Amino acid sequence: MELGRLEYLQALVTEFQVTDSQEAKEQVLANLANFAYDPKNYEYLRQLQVLDLFLDTLTEDSETLVEFAIGGLCNLCLDKTNKDYILEANGVEPVINCLSSSNEETVMSAVTTLMYLTTPQSRQQTTALPVVECMLRFSLSANRRLSNLATVFLEDYCAPPQVEEARSLSKHTAVGIPLPKD
Repeated sequence: MELGRLEYLQALVTEFQVTDSQEAKEQVLANLANFAYDPKNYEYLRQLQVLDLFLDTLTEDSETLVEFAIGGLCNLCLDKTNKDYILEANGVEPVINCLSSSNEETVMSAVTTLMYLTTPQSRQQTTALPVVECMLRFSLSANRRLSNLATVFLEDYCAPPQVEEARSLSKHTAVGIPLPKD
C-alpha cells in the first residue's frame, strides 16, 4: 500500500526526531529540504512544523544538517505564508548566522533566503549593517557564484547610503575576517 504525501512526510519527520544515527538524520533532512521545493507540499510541511524543525536545526554543530536546513528554508520562504511564519518566528537572525559558515552551499542558501525574506517590514533586519558589510566582502570573493549573488543583494536589496556606510566602516577593519558566530 502506498503512503499518502502527508503520511510519508510525517514518517520522515518522525524518523528525524527518533533516530540516533547522524547519517540517517542528514538523509531525512535532505529529503525534507527537497520536498520543500514543491509548493504542493507547503501546507503539509507547515502542518508537520517542518519550518520549526529547519529553524531549530540552523543552530546544530553539524555543517551538513545546517546546509540542508537552510536549503529547506530557502525553498519554503518563496511562499508568503511560510515567509511570514519565518519572520514571526525570529528566523532572520539564525539565517544571518549561517553567513559565517565555511560551507559554500550554506552561505549561498543563506544569502538567497535573506533576499526572499526581505519585505518592507523586515528590510531593517535583513539588510542590517553587519549583513551589508558581509555582502561587500562576499562581492569581492574569488568565488563567482558568491560574488555575483552578493552583488545582486547589494544592488537590489540595499539602499545606496547603507552600502556607502558599510564601505566606509569596512575601510577601518581587516577584510576577510569572518563574522563572529554568536
